[in-house]
Amino acid sequence: MEFREIRKKFLDYFKDRAHEIVPSSSLVPRDDPTLLFTNAGMVQFKRAFLGEEKRGYTRAASSQKCVRAGGKHNDLDNVGYTPRHHTFFEMLGNFSFGDYFKEEAIVWAWELLTEGYGLDPGRLRVSVYREDDEAHRIWEDKIGVPGAHIVRLGEKDNFWAMGETGPCGPCSEIHIDQGDAVGCGKPGCAPGCDCDRYLEIWNLVFTQFDRLPDGTLEPLPKPNIDTGMGLERISAVVQGVTSNYDTDLFREIIARTEDLAGKGYGGGRKQDVAFRVIADHARSVAFLIGDGVMPSNEGRGYVLRRIIRRAIRFGQVLGIDDAFLHRVCSTVIDVMGPDYEELIRSRSFIEGVVRNEEKRFSDTLHYGMRVLSEEIEGLKAAGADTIPGRVAFKLYDTYGLSPDIVQDVAREEGLKVDMEGYEEAMARQRAQSQRSWKGSGEEEIPDCYRKILARGVSSRFSYDETRISGARILALVVDGAETTEAGTGTVARVILDRT
Repeated sequence: MEFREIRKKFLDYFKDRAHEIVPSSSLVPRDDPTLLFTNAGMVQFKRAFLGEEKRGYTRAASSQKCVRAGGKHNDLDNVGYTPRHHTFFEMLGNFSFGDYFKEEAIVWAWELLTEGYGLDPGRLRVSVYREDDEAHRIWEDKIGVPGAHIVRLGEKDNFWAMGETGPCGPCSEIHIDQGDAVGCGKPGCAPGCDCDRYLEIWNLVFTQFDRLPDGTLEPLPKPNIDTGMGLERISAVVQGVTSNYDTDLFREIIARTEDLAGKGYGGGRKQDVAFRVIADHARSVAFLIGDGVMPSNEGRGYVLRRIIRRAIRFGQVLGIDDAFLHRVCSTVIDVMGPDYEELIRSRSFIEGVVRNEEKRFSDTLHYGMRVLSEEIEGLKAAGADTIPGRVAFKLYDTYGLSPDIVQDVAREEGLKVDMEGYEEAMARQRAQSQRSWKGSGEEEIPDCYRKILARGVSSRFSYDETRISGARILALVVDGAETTEAGTGTVARVILDRT
């Protein structure tokens, strides 16, 4: 069963049970300054869960675009090193706003997994919150899951909260047993163990309490349901592979990278990590730019730039010296575009932005990696095992090598990075910048430029690599004053309508 059918089967199943099928919202959360990116299916329904917004339905289902990179939820450092971590993923979810509750959520999840996707019930395990006797009873008595296959876990694993106060509640997770071969071999191994034997595939959250400032849990008058299942994980399970990267979601993207690298996936751990990083990051990059995020040095744009640069560095690991990531992003659009038309509409723009970033970073990456290699050689010769924080900061400040790139290289060389020292160096630079900052910045703009801006003059920057046939001169500045002409040998600033 291919990923598109797996997604459709989920949405059709809940549509047949009177759920409104809601399209994915943007990766940039609307009116939610607490989040850098949409990181779960419930984000677009947050106001409905809080009772601040009334919708024309009480049941919903969606396949939501999500990014977890930067901020509290950050999987960036793990991507490539495990078979299931991603910066971009799709979350399948069904939701109830004061409508159905635990029994229906549990019955439907089990039915879809075992009958819809054909999973062997004997391989499934369930975890519940240690105090949630109701959920335990439904699983054992209504569904018929053997008691030995149900595990009670604590608040860290099986209790969800939106924040320190507000809506919260226990959750129940469905896991699949991947077998002894990927387990730890310990007699007590069960869901909740740190090994890879039991893989969580679906999380059912029962939002039934309101946590008050004093910690008291008050029952909500209308409890809610919020569930989430990663399309990448369930695709791997249904397709019978042990890595998300072996599913048809990634197959064409990795094949495109193989063509560009002249190397094959499966040629060794270091090489395979690079293939996985590039495949994952190309998806994030394409979707983020498609949703309007642009590379920059702050906020969402900085996270996007880090993702792009990390992918470029792993391209070097594969021996790719030329700009390549925009080509991989094009394959992402080929694979995902039929389901997300914003990718098709923005194809040339996405490719142009990425290509421009690749050009900007190529030289600094080359010099930065040379400096880092020399530093590593010196450390190894001295018998040291840690890259100093000041070096990591210099690599970022001078060459744009973000800490995650330095950490990736250090991991490959069996070294560590002094991140505490890096943060101290960063804090010193911030303090120095604040001391040297003058006013709001508007005062630093010469009068002539403020007058030009006041006239409504604006310039459009194009990421298109093709030659611009012509541009109109909007203003001419010589010696800090606007003028209409400039003679031979004069230094002038020209403001064009497009660059």
